[in-house]
Amino acid sequence: MTFADQFTGDIALHQMQVIRDDGVHRHLRFQRPGTMCMHFDLLTWPGYLCYTGDMGTYVFRRLHDMFRFFRRGENRGQYHIDLRYWAEKLEAADRCDGVRKWTPEKFRAEVRDYFEQHTSDDEDYPAERRAALWQEIDEQVCAAADDSEHHAWVALWEFEHDRFRFQDWERDCKVWTHRFLWCCYALEWAIDTYDAQKAGAPAVAT
Repeated sequence: MTFADQFTGDIALHQMQVIRDDGVHRHLRFQRPGTMCMHFDLLTWPGYLCYTGDMGTYVFRRLHDMFRFFRRGENRGQYHIDLRYWAEKLEAADRCDGVRKWTPEKFRAEVRDYFEQHTSDDEDYPAERRAALWQEIDEQVCAAADDSEHHAWVALWEFEHDRFRFQDWERDCKVWTHRFLWCCYALEWAIDTYDAQKAGAPAVAT
């Protein structure tokens, strides 16, 4: 199941309540009737948009009308989210989950990819030698990721075996947080829902 599929299920019963709609001064609430679970509000004022609710709080700044910034335009029904670009427009991020976080899985994947790139086409590392080297990396470096991020980095920088070291390491071992992803999907869907109601058309929530 993709994140989009998961999000669509999360908001399948959400309804929109318009609390204020005065030009770029807006306050919209989206929630499932009878519960505040995964509810969220959108508040806009000139140059800003605040997304806040059960799934976190994020404040963006870019255009006079921030709905224009997140609007799908002609691509209704499809998500077109530029996480990197949108994150650059953040003025404030959720204190609990933030925007990006280090994960053991991403760290191990980058370690493996670095190993493959530096040994797979190297004649000095035939299959048997590569297998032995990877076993050492797996036991000394990858395993350290289960303890903590600090232990993982120490193990990586200190690792040396069979003349192999992790040199010139420029890898990103962070992933987008669940809350920030949910926020971004919610922004596109909510604005699409708002636009559809203003136009008197059914909203597309897929």
